[in-house]
Amino acid sequence: MLFNSLDYLVFFPLAAVLAFRSPRGARWAVLLALSVVFYGWWNPLYLLPLVVSAGTDYVAARQMARHDTRAARRPWLLLSLAVNLGLLFAFKYAAFAATSVGALTGGALRPPVLDVVLPVGISFYTFQALAYTIDVYRGRERAEPHAGRFGLYVLFFPQLVAGPIERSQALLPQLRAEPRWDAARAASGLLLILWGLLKKVVVADRLGLYVDAVYADPAGVGSVELLLASYAFAFQIYGDFSGYSDIAVGSARILGVDLMANFRRPYASASVAEFWRRWHVSLSTWFRDYLYVPLGGNRRGEARTAANLFAVFLVSGLWHGAAWTFVAWGALHGALVVAGRWTAPARDRLWARLGTAVQRFRRPLAIALTFHLVVLAWVFFRAATLGDALFVLGRIADPSAFALPGAVAGFGPVRIAFAAGLVALMLWVEAAAGDASVERWAEAGRVRRRVFAVAGVAAVVLFGLFRQQAFIYFQF
Repeated sequence: MLFNSLDYLVFFPLAAVLAFRSPRGARWAVLLALSVVFYGWWNPLYLLPLVVSAGTDYVAARQMARHDTRAARRPWLLLSLAVNLGLLFAFKYAAFAATSVGALTGGALRPPVLDVVLPVGISFYTFQALAYTIDVYRGRERAEPHAGRFGLYVLFFPQLVAGPIERSQALLPQLRAEPRWDAARAASGLLLILWGLLKKVVVADRLGLYVDAVYADPAGVGSVELLLASYAFAFQIYGDFSGYSDIAVGSARILGVDLMANFRRPYASASVAEFWRRWHVSLSTWFRDYLYVPLGGNRRGEARTAANLFAVFLVSGLWHGAAWTFVAWGALHGALVVAGRWTAPARDRLWARLGTAVQRFRRPLAIALTFHLVVLAWVFFRAATLGDALFVLGRIADPSAFALPGAVAGFGPVRIAFAAGLVALMLWVEAAAGDASVERWAEAGRVRRRVFAVAGVAAVVLFGLFRQQAFIYFQF
């Protein structure tokens, strides 16, 4: 079920009523049943790997709770890792691995591959389940004795499909609680849902029309169209994914559950490392805690730290998709983070020599440079193949390919300017909110709240594209 669909518009109010009207002690069962309906709406068969993952992790954690030493717990952790990562490999990476092996061996080896449909959100719920079993293994979380509540932790519908990837220490206690209806929380959640919808159906989906048309035939357009489409994709994917997260957090807030903030104005980052502290925060912190730190983190010298960082970004790229374009995207981000770390002392010395009058320009210039490096990397993320990505970058840099932009997918200068205005408005609102969330900013004054609500609804109704366009990160 898509957040930007009539189905969800009907489903969520009913879900909220049922959750708050459920008998005391039965709330978990109602929310679990609603989550099953929500996820099974696409295809009930998608529930099978999810049930296998959740069932395995529940049993593994309960068994680990019976032992005091990590050595005794380790077989059950390995079972959880094998099942979750095995499901992820079978559904998401088996075909990619087989194709890559066939290409590397010139067709001499052709491993068999099952033709299966990727279950929606499998990368998200397997990582959330793994965080739980790893924390139980480490002794940082007690095993949840209630199978139903643990199932709800894995299946909780607002964040099931594309995060945020929650930790059990934060989410499970809230799912055990029996919150009462809170009108103020509901109003705040509705404002956040409205903001997420606006970013998705007004900004992201409109930009997507242009991006899809240009990237479908990069050889058929000039350098300016490719450059504009690459900028547009940077804001499309931000509006799309952060819009999903806003709707998820807002929906959960209405139900009495607080989810973590997944985005913190990432395009205001002054380095690529800072970008990853602001973009998809739940995934970045997951990789930090469950991969980077176990690899040694920054505790074993600069060379090992660089290798650990690069490895994490390679895995992050592969997590996003089973294609070499995603591997290249992750590798590029890893190289940029390592390079930024290594050059930091020299850059600090250079700016110190320039004097305080010039230093006030340091962060704005760093933000501009970081944004363009991120856009460059997004080309690999968006392109269909590595060849297409290199072609796009080559054509953008080719002076002979310069030409004034034509009307691609109906986007002439007027519609391009309109889209740019929507992006500017989105960024202005988030900049005005600052460290506070957008809905908290809107709630700060009665007039502002009403203007925000009326203008937001009007923008969604008048300018929104209601094609039930899936969120980009659903494919992961």
